[in-house]
Amino acid sequence: MATYMIFIREGEVVDHEAMAAYKKINSAAPPPVGMKPLAVYGALETLEGDSADGAVILEFPDKEAASNWYNSPSYQAAIKHRQKAAPYRCFMVEGL
Repeated sequence: MATYMIFIREGEVVDHEAMAAYKKINSAAPPPVGMKPLAVYGALETLEGDSADGAVILEFPDKEAASNWYNSPSYQAAIKHRQKAAPYRCFMVEGL
């Protein structure tokens, strides 16, 4: 069953060097097999609740593939930079 990894940036980037390091680490790693970016910081319109500064939605073939990518050494090395750069929330949701 498809699983979606959703990242929500909840504030402005406060450390541009950390964000650059995050992007560099991510671009150096090969994309995970089966991952499909569905939305990456596109136009955002808030309909309910607090507004977000940005959102990313990634589709994976299943929960195991999403978890494997998130917990991989290469992505774990990048996370600390993203978390230093801006406030984020991240969650996985299984599709229908």
